[in-house]
Amino acid sequence: MPAPARPPLLLPLSRRPLAPQAVLVHPGGGGLGPYTPLALRLARRSGVSGIRASGLFAGERPDSDVDAMARRYLPLLDTLPRRPELLVGWSMGGVLAWELGARLAATGPAPAVVMIDSFTSRDEFRTAGQRHAVVERIMRSVHARVAPRDQPWAETTAHAHVTASGRHRVTSTHPGPALLMACASPHRRTQVENWARLSGRLRVRELDCGHFDVFGRKALPDVLTHLDEFLAEERTRSPQPLGGQR
Repeated sequence: MPAPARPPLLLPLSRRPLAPQAVLVHPGGGGLGPYTPLALRLARRSGVSGIRASGLFAGERPDSDVDAMARRYLPLLDTLPRRPELLVGWSMGGVLAWELGARLAATGPAPAVVMIDSFTSRDEFRTAGQRHAVVERIMRSVHARVAPRDQPWAETTAHAHVTASGRHRVTSTHPGPALLMACASPHRRTQVENWARLSGRLRVRELDCGHFDVFGRKALPDVLTHLDEFLAEERTRSPQPLGGQR
């Protein structure tokens, strides 16, 4: 019996080919499940796609390098109905959104980037013990969304992504509008300062929650409000509004 076909890395979440296009980029762990509320909100005005990671299905190998992921994902954006106007990601997904946005800006209009508690570097992930603790937290957060048969693939991919985050340092600048939602932590001031050095158009909003709580019942309304306000501000600045028309 043939193995079931694996889904593509670029998944359509809301097909609106004539509307502006938004892309959600996976966090560490590689899945798109946490982004359901964001996809529903963005789908009001945009076509929405999601990029999942390689490594979540049998026969796939996960990437353990952020630049390798960006190189893999950039050509996928050329298959969209139109050039993406918005890239969104949580945690490592925000770093990938930034890196993709910087590459797109080198060849045309710079998309807006939204980063939900992302960091320019994660030096604390460089020891084996710290990486293991983060992987355990990722696996707890995705447990209900992953079938038991896929758990080993998910865990291997989470390890690869935590390794990638520990190795990577963002040095690319991005000329487009950017929003950072920063969670409460002792690192928040440094987190904001590091991103501000790379962007002249960075806006920052604070979230009163921990890193793994951004899509929980308490914090999610603030996440959606900050996203809405950012897009509304950009619609007033841009001749081609982000999010398109109702």
